[in-house]
Amino acid sequence: MAHLKAPIDRPAKQSYDVIVIGAGAAGMMCAATAGQRGRRVLLVDHAEKLAEKIRISGGGRCNFTNRRVAADNYLCRNPHFVRSALSRYTAADFIELVQHHGIDFHERDWGQLFCDDSAQQIIDMLQAECSDGGVDWAMPATVLEVSRTDADSERFIVNTSIGRFTAHSLVVATGGLSIPKIGASPLGYRLAEQFGLAVVAPRPALVPLTLPPETLSRLAPLAGISLEVEAHCRGPVFREAALVTHRGLSGPSILQVSSYWQAQAYEDADWAPVTLDLLPGVDAETWLLAHAAERTLLANLLSERLPRRFAHAWCELHGWTRPMNEFRHADLRSIAATLSGWALAPSGTQGYAKAEVTLGGVDTHALSSRTMEARALPGLYFVGEVMDVTGHLGGYNFQWAWSSGVACGQAA
Repeated sequence: MAHLKAPIDRPAKQSYDVIVIGAGAAGMMCAATAGQRGRRVLLVDHAEKLAEKIRISGGGRCNFTNRRVAADNYLCRNPHFVRSALSRYTAADFIELVQHHGIDFHERDWGQLFCDDSAQQIIDMLQAECSDGGVDWAMPATVLEVSRTDADSERFIVNTSIGRFTAHSLVVATGGLSIPKIGASPLGYRLAEQFGLAVVAPRPALVPLTLPPETLSRLAPLAGISLEVEAHCRGPVFREAALVTHRGLSGPSILQVSSYWQAQAYEDADWAPVTLDLLPGVDAETWLLAHAAERTLLANLLSERLPRRFAHAWCELHGWTRPMNEFRHADLRSIAATLSGWALAPSGTQGYAKAEVTLGGVDTHALSSRTMEARALPGLYFVGEVMDVTGHLGGYNFQWAWSSGVACGQAA
């Protein structure tokens, strides 16, 4: 299939049943679903290239869903909101669509599914589905103003840089603020607030964490070292790799726990640290006490289970640079507790430029969990990342795009 190339000719019509603002994963899924049930749909996007976030995802192979999707894989201030859409359009449903289009894929750890070839295949598939639904495109087209009328058939007026369009239903699929270099914008939040919907303050999520200078000065020279840990912060425990960087910590386990660390901004309590178990699956106390009489340095013993340079820097950070036989048993128990629960207070994150997704967004308490429609404003819908729904790393955010997009497309 030829890839969609912008600019696209000005749409022939001005009046539609549904206008979808945002041609990303959720927007295209919604447009295709609505179009295939006979709705006249216009898809509007400001970008020069279609679905760049899909194209660069998963190292260019797009981690398009996960075989183990469940409601507890998502953060939301309205925790049961995701259940309806996820149960009605499942990972298996999307896998069936991928197979129907002849896209080969493979499974990695924890049920993650990736294209064998390229993320462009997912973009082409969504474009083909939109074509099957007769969807019109306005791209690149900047949204200048959105307003609402009393006319039922033309409830919404969308003024763009290439013309004025009206629709019975308006779907906001503008995404979040992550990866601004490919065009992320706060338009969706502004539209929600314009029509009286609350927005949970956005924050970077699935994002590397920065560390304070006193910790970073010891660890920054170890940038590039990776080790398996168990990480948690007022949420699930994630056992995956952590990566030392020049600014702090990254790697899958850190990205996962970063969303929970950031979510503390919505609470009144003091912020809990990020806690790392550096020896997951090991009884650290028993192991250290078994070596208590030896003359080897603690750092050298730890090097049996941790990267050597990391073990030495970690011991220096804590002032534990003596041989094993110079520690009291009480000291070794304290060291074991720290190895199993190293508490780090991040100084912040690396921001939206490095964030995979956005925490927060349009408050889902104002939306129908079945249709994604604003309860107080018939005809206005929100789908995908623009909402206060944030998935774990591993294909969960794409599955939310597909599930919410279909739920909306069946109703709008």
